[in-house]
Amino acid sequence: MLFGVLFQGFRWEKAGFQSLHLCEGSGFVSLPSLFFLPLGKIQSLKEREVTMKVHETRSHTHAHSSAEEEGKAGTRKQKAENKGQDEQLASKNKKAKMTNDENGDANGKSAADVAAEFEEFCKAMREHLSIEEMRRILEANGHDSSGSDDAIVRRCQDMMFYGPLERCPLCNGQLEYTGSNYSCRGAYSEWTTCTYTTRDSPRKEQSIKVPEEIGDAVVQEWVENQDSRTRHQRELAPLDKPLVGMMISLSGRLSRTHQYWKEEIEKHGGKVSNTVPGVSCLVVSPAERERGGSSKVIEAMERSIPVVREAWLIDSIQKKAAQPLDAYEAFSDLAPEGRGIPWDKQEPSEEALESLTAELKLYGERGVYMDSRLQEQGGYIFEKDGILYNCAFSICDMGGELNEYCITQLIMVPENRLHLYYKKGRVGDDPRAQERVEEWSSVDDAAVEFVRLFEELTGNEFEPWEREKKFGKKPRKFYPIDMDDGFDVCYGGLGLRQLGVAAAHCKLEPSVANFMKVLCGQEIYRYALMEMGLDSPDLPMGMLSDVHLKRCEEVLLKFREELRSAPDSGHKADALRMDFSNKWFTLMHSTRPFMIRNLQELADHVAAALETVRDINVASRLIGDMTGATVDDPLFDRYKKIGCSITSLDKESDDYEMILKYLEKTYEPVKVGDVSYGVSVDNMFAVEAEGNDEVFVSQVPGVPIYSGICIKGSSRQFFQYLCLAICSGGCKVWIHSNRQARRVLGLSCGLFGDQITEISNAPEDTKALEEKKLGVKGMGRKKPEESEHFSWKDDVKVPCGRLVPSEWKDSPLEYNEYAVYDPKQVSIRFLVGVKYQEKDAEMDAAE
Repeated sequence: MLFGVLFQGFRWEKAGFQSLHLCEGSGFVSLPSLFFLPLGKIQSLKEREVTMKVHETRSHTHAHSSAEEEGKAGTRKQKAENKGQDEQLASKNKKAKMTNDENGDANGKSAADVAAEFEEFCKAMREHLSIEEMRRILEANGHDSSGSDDAIVRRCQDMMFYGPLERCPLCNGQLEYTGSNYSCRGAYSEWTTCTYTTRDSPRKEQSIKVPEEIGDAVVQEWVENQDSRTRHQRELAPLDKPLVGMMISLSGRLSRTHQYWKEEIEKHGGKVSNTVPGVSCLVVSPAERERGGSSKVIEAMERSIPVVREAWLIDSIQKKAAQPLDAYEAFSDLAPEGRGIPWDKQEPSEEALESLTAELKLYGERGVYMDSRLQEQGGYIFEKDGILYNCAFSICDMGGELNEYCITQLIMVPENRLHLYYKKGRVGDDPRAQERVEEWSSVDDAAVEFVRLFEELTGNEFEPWEREKKFGKKPRKFYPIDMDDGFDVCYGGLGLRQLGVAAAHCKLEPSVANFMKVLCGQEIYRYALMEMGLDSPDLPMGMLSDVHLKRCEEVLLKFREELRSAPDSGHKADALRMDFSNKWFTLMHSTRPFMIRNLQELADHVAAALETVRDINVASRLIGDMTGATVDDPLFDRYKKIGCSITSLDKESDDYEMILKYLEKTYEPVKVGDVSYGVSVDNMFAVEAEGNDEVFVSQVPGVPIYSGICIKGSSRQFFQYLCLAICSGGCKVWIHSNRQARRVLGLSCGLFGDQITEISNAPEDTKALEEKKLGVKGMGRKKPEESEHFSWKDDVKVPCGRLVPSEWKDSPLEYNEYAVYDPKQVSIRFLVGVKYQEKDAEMDAAE
């Protein structure tokens, strides 16, 4: 078996979640891996696109040269005739252009005349039709009649003047004029608001229908006149006017004069106001903060009007789209309500720092939400007839601009005082969340109110969900996040101040105690969640139930199959991808949701996230609550739960020398941006799992092979649910923030049988491989030099050798990778602590 200390890796596709992937040479292996991308297919598509472009260019050139030859061959008479025809045609085109510019449409009216006529029509409608009559007209013509009075008026005026709108071709929803386009208001599915838009005029030719009970003569006459002529075409706002509909106020000394910005704002569709009330935002110079702010700034803050930096104007004009105001706020921390910039609008580095310092507020199924302040009074979750009154909800609908969470709890405090806690807000935007704590004298009334809130938020009944986990997602409604009983390791693990004391009181030898200290600390798990964008403190992603994780797995596998047959582009393709992304980020609560577009993103941001969360859930159950005193040696207690022994390797031992040799031979520097990182060994541990060897040896005949496995990947299957979550995400973060990053790698011995199936491309049927094969080998573009391979103790094959190019130059894998489908075929033998260091960097002693 091959032996690999793994640093970077590729993900293989498989049908289930029980395979284990191993690598030769340099590369992380994660367990389970889902995807193995057919990059050759992607390359062929690109080549085809380039070929088509070249062919098109050549055709154009050929046609152009042929025309030149014909022109040269023509007589002077032909040239004169052609010239006369060209002049006549140009004259007609010029007149037609002038007519179109002046008249604007087929009725011979200019755009200004049409706009004036529409304005007069709107005034007449308000005089002759009530809101209720407008609703009935909309219904009669198959249009949406719901919404506010203002929305009804705008919708009815548009339909009666310009004509009824077609339905959405994606979801059959209602299209609506938005100013710059026609946008769908329907739902693609219960998870997703339809995002279909078009700039074409999707108007029906049919006549306007007016119910008989609306007998106003002016209205009937207007409808008859509309049917007798060609309808006007509604003018859309140009795409280069990103500030349309915005009223902007300016304050202080900006980098350009106020007059300059006034002209730019109006040029790009906006308007400028000299006063603050009613504006979309107030634009200020950063120097305003140092001066203490002008009267305009104070007034804007009192009115909760965004005060933004001048950079917002610059970026909005350059990017041709109005940028989020929250991301440019200049005085967010000084606002009366103390609001800050939401996490999803911050720079990633600032968001990461804030999330790492945030306290987890809900740690499990029976956890009292921290912000309620009732835990300090001895509060606990109310339970009646086997039902816990504690629910957490999530919704992500990017088309509808929703990414929210909600917490509802019934909390009992001493003296039988029952409280209802409710909190609802946007993910990562805590200051703007709705929150309340209410005391109830009647337990029954409080339970009824809790059930009512559940049904209002989700559109489902509470008891079927709580007892049987039966639930149906409703459009624009929340989905419950099912938590397990226990402590999320991000809450229950050792805090920074406890780590040193816990290790000092531990019976284990110091090196092993330090290893257990890292394993049981909060930070490594928090780094991993931060890397995946799953680090919001309001929901415990490290304590999800097995039922919830199973649903995530089902959604993932279903989308994988749909993605294989889905078209590469188009409205339907985008809708499919958006629908899955909304499902995923509802189930897997994230601060930065985005559209998952291809198998690579599915592997990197979905499969990897699910794998990380599963590992952390295992760690949470193993570690439990360690927030109490450390003098009773909690590290030794967790060590006993692992079910194996871990001992330090002597640096003079043969095993130590062999591992060090292999690392030096096969390691290739990790590159982050333009910086390369070397690696050195901190320490090594020998691992002996209880009863593992007997099961391992009896499983599969054949020569065992040493190979590397990322500790993250082995946690669920080995060491009786040991979770050594020294996660790849955490490593990346550390490399950015510290020039020295540490990580633990596992070295394992695996059995693949007498024959190994070799694959160089993505298999079509991975399920068949899982059912029929003991092991599969993916051939990489690099491999260890075979002449340097050797056998180790117990005749284990070790693929030690410098990395050389293989014959598989077009393989999607960088290194050889092995996959087995039964964890019992692998036995972990060594743990290797490594330290990454920036190459050729001089460290400051103070740093």
